[in-house]
Amino acid sequence: MIAQIRVYTAGNGLQEAPMQVKKVLTYVAVAFVVFYLFTKPAQAAAAVNGVFDGILQGANQLAVFFTNVLT
Repeated sequence: MIAQIRVYTAGNGLQEAPMQVKKVLTYVAVAFVVFYLFTKPAQAAAAVNGVFDGILQGANQLAVFFTNVLT
């Protein structure tokens, strides 16, 4: 069970701390992606191609599976 911590902010009163952590982690992840795209564009493109190739290969394997099941 995750403990929830309530914190007081001047504008909004009480807020759940996990929501703030999620927002901060989202901003950090987006900043990292932008940084990676600008500093190593070729490697970023290769990573994206690798992800799409994996998705395509998985879809093809599912098609083969269902083809073999139905025949």
